[in-house]
Amino acid sequence: MNTVLIIAPHPDDETLGCGGTLLRLAEQGTRLGWLIVTGMTEDYSDVQRQDRANSIAKVTTAYNFEKVYPLDLPTATLDTLPMNELIGAISSAINDFQPSELLLPHRGDVHSDHRVVFDACVACSKWFRYPFIKRIMSYETISETDFTLSGSDNSFHPSVFFDISKHLQRKLEIMAMYPSEYGEFPFPRSAKALTAQAHLRGSQAGYQAAEAFMLLRERND
Repeated sequence: MNTVLIIAPHPDDETLGCGGTLLRLAEQGTRLGWLIVTGMTEDYSDVQRQDRANSIAKVTTAYNFEKVYPLDLPTATLDTLPMNELIGAISSAINDFQPSELLLPHRGDVHSDHRVVFDACVACSKWFRYPFIKRIMSYETISETDFTLSGSDNSFHPSVFFDISKHLQRKLEIMAMYPSEYGEFPFPRSAKALTAQAHLRGSQAGYQAAEAFMLLRERND
């Protein structure tokens, strides 16, 4: 059975980048896992932390995640933490779930958390230490991937497209489970912007709506 682990620097990245694909995979019976790297620390109020916990619970049910791995590391400070600690935490989750496929944030995203998580995941994907991983792809996160100013070397160049035409509306409904992260257009994390992005990617692959990924490595045994 195909087993997919989505690695999200922050809760909502999984829906922004892969929501339709996750719904499609769940429909096909794929075992899904969710690794959430950061969480709300003591800097946030009890109400905010409870609201976020409620959102995560709803999203877990919506995608039928078999396992959720919350690392609860402080947001926007991952680049200040010892890399070996982050690698160890991610490696532990990967070894527990043993995914055949990893979905990672894009290395060129503007948010430092995304870049650090990507680098840590690369260290956790060597074939001779994690032989069960057969495919690794990176996803795009609207308001992060498209806001980078670092030039073409770090640009997102999609090579894999998944048809999410029949799952787009549900993706938007799940994104609305994060009310503090969802806004009105022209805010990028809005229903209109996410719909436009899906239609653009669809037009590049011959679908009504799609999500795009960069294939990083694939092993065909």
